[in-house]
Amino acid sequence: MTGTILGASDIGRALTRIAHEILERNEGHEDIVLLGIPTRGVPLAHRLAANIAEVEPGFDAKQRTGSLDITMYRDDLRSQPTRTIGATTLPPEGIDGKVVVLVDDVFHTGRTIRAALDAIKDEGRPAAVQLAVLVDRGHRELPIRADFVGKNIPTSRSERVDVHLTETGDGEDAVTLTGGRA
Repeated sequence: MTGTILGASDIGRALTRIAHEILERNEGHEDIVLLGIPTRGVPLAHRLAANIAEVEPGFDAKQRTGSLDITMYRDDLRSQPTRTIGATTLPPEGIDGKVVVLVDDVFHTGRTIRAALDAIKDEGRPAAVQLAVLVDRGHRELPIRADFVGKNIPTSRSERVDVHLTETGDGEDAVTLTGGRA
């Protein structure tokens, strides 16, 4: 099976809904910071921040968004090809005492998020950590769940979910599913 699961308007609606859910869960924007997990989590975090700023004029999207490089915290470093270490950029106020919303594109086994949690503890001590993902495809290997999900897409292990974003040079906004059951 191959095909587009979400188009640009679907992604936009999902991110708008997630932004509202973040605000509702946290009773406003006062302590929220968003940290995107490279590569596609970073532009998604910026889009979520922009959506929050539309609803909450006091929320400074640029000052409350950053990125969290998890390369050195991954549990597959020995088995994967050499990876380039990226930059972690925290909001100017840091993350101590803040509600950190981790943002990623596809939630799968949970190992990326486990690495992100390890990386966060080296950067500060947030009041809480929440997880927002565009797509949850299942197949968890660790007891981690997302707080905010754009779309649940049940998949087989042989299928691949790809998120395409204009900010990363993909040329379009879309979520595609490839591979699959024989």
